[in-house]
Amino acid sequence: MIDSLHTQLLVLAQEAARRAGELLRDGRPADLAVAATKSSPIDVVTEMDIAAEKLITGLLAGRRPHDGMLGEEGASTEGTTGIRWVIDPLDGTVNYLYGLPTWSVSIAAEQDGETVVGVVAIPMRGETFHAVRGHGAWASGAWVGERRLACRPAPPLDQALVSTGFNYVAEVRAHQAEVAGRLIPLLRDIRRGGSAAVDLCDVAAGRLDGYYERGLNAWDLAAGDLIAREAGALTGGRPGERPSGELAVAASPGVFEPLQAHLEEFGAWHN
Repeated sequence: MIDSLHTQLLVLAQEAARRAGELLRDGRPADLAVAATKSSPIDVVTEMDIAAEKLITGLLAGRRPHDGMLGEEGASTEGTTGIRWVIDPLDGTVNYLYGLPTWSVSIAAEQDGETVVGVVAIPMRGETFHAVRGHGAWASGAWVGERRLACRPAPPLDQALVSTGFNYVAEVRAHQAEVAGRLIPLLRDIRRGGSAAVDLCDVAAGRLDGYYERGLNAWDLAAGDLIAREAGALTGGRPGERPSGELAVAASPGVFEPLQAHLEEFGAWHN
């Protein structure tokens, strides 16, 4: 049975993700104005991105005013309850900007530094993924219904479908392309979806055998990492380390270790 606090956090995260997803889906203007830039002109922050974070943080603060918050678009409060919300209001900003469907709203709740609840809403796929620590991972949507998730049985590495992401800074992306080029001959194939949270959920759902990326932030990882782990996937960073900005890896058991070993050998953890 799920702890009552965790149930409360889950329900609140689901409501916030649903409402933000609806705002982003239904309110997307035909001509998106750029409000600011991130690491390069390609990686933009849209007005809708900022509006979605304001919606989420306003809802959370209204219901649980003493919790901490960390959001991609600047939300940062310490809180006094031991609960911190980690928010990516729009993961896959460039996909969203271009009208591609692979973008998501990612909300996680940490308790004393450990992620206990994760919700990822993918409005254009009509899907929402969620997990509570120790209670499995689940997907819901019009065409999947409500089902418990399990990652794929591990194939040999040369039959594994693996996703990754690339930095928007050209110099960093060039090295990541070199790593991917060395990895591709060892795999079935490689994908680049454009949303870390979606890729992690797809590992959980058995749509991918693995995923890796360098350069992620806490808000990119928190919810999707929990969902993947609760579906039976292994997650980590460099060997013996947790996922971090250096490297994040998630994969079915049996794929995880050889994938991680190759990424270490190829230097995927540095620029």
